[in-house]
Amino acid sequence: MACFPIDRAEQLRIEKMLLIKADKDIEDGERRLRNQQQLLSDLRAAGHDATQAERLVSLLQQTLIEWERHRVLIEDRVNYLERTAVPS
Repeated sequence: MACFPIDRAEQLRIEKMLLIKADKDIEDGERRLRNQQQLLSDLRAAGHDATQAERLVSLLQQTLIEWERHRVLIEDRVNYLERTAVPS
């Protein structure tokens, strides 16, 4: 399989699309986390075993941390491509 280099403008376009997707994924993840935290609170208030719900909240929190780290990497790449772009 041949590998063809992508020009910087195309790389920048792709990275900006990835940044938009990362922002949406993080927003959706935060919403899921809030929902799960509410469910956890409801389980506790009703006196149910909430062990699995607690584990899921923790997992969602860790996932969001990783997504945010990944978003920073994408943002760094966008900034790099913008700084090193050859003027047209």
